[in-house]
Amino acid sequence: MDRWITAVHGPALRAAADPVVVDLGYGAAPWTAVELLRRLRTAEPRTEVVGVEIDQARVAAALPYEAAGLRFVHGGFEIPLPVGRRPVLIRAANVLRQYAEDEVAAVWERLRGRLAPDGLLVEGTCDEIGRRHVWVALGPEGPRTVTFATRLGSLDRPSDLAERLPKALIHRNVPGEPVHAFLRDFDRAWAAAAPYSSLSARQRWIRAVGDLSADWPLAGDRRRWRQGEVTVNWSALAPTSS
Repeated sequence: MDRWITAVHGPALRAAADPVVVDLGYGAAPWTAVELLRRLRTAEPRTEVVGVEIDQARVAAALPYEAAGLRFVHGGFEIPLPVGRRPVLIRAANVLRQYAEDEVAAVWERLRGRLAPDGLLVEGTCDEIGRRHVWVALGPEGPRTVTFATRLGSLDRPSDLAERLPKALIHRNVPGEPVHAFLRDFDRAWAAAAPYSSLSARQRWIRAVGDLSADWPLAGDRRRWRQGEVTVNWSALAPTSS
């Protein structure tokens, strides 16, 4: 996720007068915020990261790791930044897992309301060691894209990523829903690309994604596919009305 953010949102960081980034719900240890700062500073050295946690004990445990451009504060969806500061990016990984699907839209709206005018909200779910990850990217106007990312050597088939769909989509992986059709077609393209596995899992993935692009509106290009990613326009995967 950090690698994708740096590549896709790096220009916005560089253009921002105040490139402040929020790592919302960083968890029991501060490493995700530390790593996020390191990654984003390769794109914009002025970047600052604020880790936000609802658990006061976790904030206290993180304070010894504060450094130039990195601090930790207690809070939640209100995003407790000083008056006048709005984040150019909010990253929320594994934050909405415990929420109901019908609560997601309100949380998204609240977080988007805290963004800078050209800001980005990235919300998604990953496994415990980050090998499989699916996230939605949202601008102030609403959701834009869905990205599926994996460590290719760990993948049996693309639909393995279904268990990491974000809350807005995970209960929609059923026949009749667009995300189910997408993963079905991705599995078929992956199976058809099996001869490329003799070259590498990466080459098989690139071939499968290339075939998939004939029927689905993919964003990004081959450079992102090589990273084990595929990004789809949100409009193609948005849930049907319930």
